[in-house]
Amino acid sequence: MSTEGGSTRQPSTVSTGKKPGAGKPPADAAKSGGAKTTSGAKAGGAKTSGTGSRPGGAAKSGPGVRGGGGKGPRKPITPVKVGQGRPWGPIALFAAVIAVALGIIGFGGWYVWQGNISWQDRAKDIDGIVNFRETSPQELEVNKHQNGPLQWKMSPPVGGVHNPNWQNCMGDVYPEPIASEHAVHSLEHGAVWVTYRPDLTADQVEALAAKVRGKEKLLMSPFPNLDRPISLQAWGYQLKVDNASDKRIDDFIKALRINASVEGASATCTGGITVTGTTPRDLGGS
Repeated sequence: MSTEGGSTRQPSTVSTGKKPGAGKPPADAAKSGGAKTTSGAKAGGAKTSGTGSRPGGAAKSGPGVRGGGGKGPRKPITPVKVGQGRPWGPIALFAAVIAVALGIIGFGGWYVWQGNISWQDRAKDIDGIVNFRETSPQELEVNKHQNGPLQWKMSPPVGGVHNPNWQNCMGDVYPEPIASEHAVHSLEHGAVWVTYRPDLTADQVEALAAKVRGKEKLLMSPFPNLDRPISLQAWGYQLKVDNASDKRIDDFIKALRINASVEGASATCTGGITVTGTTPRDLGGS
C-alpha cells in the first residue's frame, strides 16, 4: 500500500483458528488510544470489574448476595428456638415466702384477738367448767374469816368462809391432804388448787405435779372421796377431769390463776401454812 509519505508495510496477521471470546477485545488491541483495559479499569466511560461485575453500573452487594464464585444468594438461616420449662425453683421459693408471711400475719392477728378476750370469757369456753359465781353467788362470801373446822356445799370448796391463814401456794406440792380452810384462803389470793384422788397412779400424780411445782399461785394435794380422779379449784370456779393429760387443765390454770383473785394480783402466796393434815391451824392472822 502506498501513501503520500511513502509506502507503508502492513503487519502480517497469523490466524490461530480461534475466535476471540465474546465481550473480550483481541489480544493485539490491549492498548487502544492510550486507555488501559484491565480488570477493574475504566474503558470508554464504562465500568468494568472482575468476576461478578455489571456493565454500566456498580456491582450489587448486600445481604443475601454471596460474593465471588457466582453461586447465587445465600439462604437466610432460620433461628433455632430452644424450649424452656417453667422456673419451678423460684416459683416454689416465692410460694414458701408468701405462705410464711401469711402465717405470721395470721398468728399475729390471732394473738391480738386472744389478748382482747377477757379471762372470764376464756374460762367460759372451757368445756365442763362450773361457774359458782353465777350459780351460787351466795356461797362465796368474801373476806369472812372463821377459825375451826368449816363446812361447804361444794367438794372440794371453791370459796366462801375460810380460815384467817392461807396455805402456802408458791407451787407447793403437798404429799398428804391439807385443811380446806387454809386452801380456800389461798383461792381468795388468786391461787389455783389442784386436787386428786389418793388412788391416782403415780405417773398421773407426777404429770400433775409438773404443772404445779415451783409456780406461784399454784398448790396441789390429794383429796379423799373425790367423785372424779382430778379436780381443779379457783375462787368461784371448778373443773373435774379423769386424766392428767387433759388439756383443759392447762386452760383452767392459764385463764384463772391470779385472775380469779378477789383481793387483787398483789395478794401474796408466801408465808402461809406449810404443814399437812385436814385440821386447820388457828394461828390468828387476817
